Amino acid sequence: LTAAMAGCDTVFHLAANADVRFGLNHPRKDLEQNTIATFNVLEAMRANGIKTIAFSSTGSVYGEAEMIPTPENAPFPIQTSLYASSKVSGEGLIQSYCEGFGFEGYIFRFVSILGERYTHGHVFDFYQQLVEHPDQLKVLGDGTQRKSYLYIQDCVSAVLHVMNQRTAQKAKHHVEIYNLGNDEYVRVNDSIGFICKALGLQPRLEYTGGNKGWVGDNPFIFLDTKKIRATGWKTTLTIEQGIIRTLEWLQQNQWVYEKRK
Repeated sequence: LTAAMAGCDTVFHLAANADVRFGLNHPRKDLEQNTIATFNVLEAMRANGIKTIAFSSTGSVYGEAEMIPTPENAPFPIQTSLYASSKVSGEGLIQSYCEGFGFEGYIFRFVSILGERYTHGHVFDFYQQLVEHPDQLKVLGDGTQRKSYLYIQDCVSAVLHVMNQRTAQKAKHHVEIYNLGNDEYVRVNDSIGFICKALGLQPRLEYTGGNKGWVGDNPFIFLDTKKIRATGWKTTLTIEQGIIRTLEWLQQNQWVYEKRK
């Protein structure tokens, strides 16, 4: 890692285990691939004299937020997943390196990302089920969970937009934190409607029940994005449009589905 960073001036640290739902099945994975990996990235940067880092965190760090939409300065509640806990740790390490070693840190708390190269998440899960059984669909929870999503190209443009502005240079402790998300949310049942309409299907829905899809699921994730929007950034696709783009990409790239069987 140290050798790979030679000659670089900025690190975009996006590598992580993002399999939130199954985190309890392999607890070490979030620790090793998220927290320890972030430490290794920071140490490799320090060895190379690299001072600037962009980090992909998550809106899940807000847990079951009481403030909706949730701003960047919302208090952290009890953490509900190993994934979110590992991201909180990663954020803390970056902040400490900014204070202790003069780094410049940009922390981006993402909602779930949609779009090309999508390999896991609710659109993938629903599409996979409907390919195998077009007449039925199992839904985790009761379908009322409310989530915000962001199209991948909008996510990338937001990160690059902020990095070009270098806002952390003048920030206290040389760290800036931005929520990245859409200005809307949808219910799981809404997503099902978008997907089934696009596929021309009317499956029988089977709900597992409850307002959570799995242990650690947050039933309402909707981030306040006023801070990032104040910089001039804006989204280009609605959540429905992002879901359809994702579905179209999955249909054109069956290898993803085959690989995940």
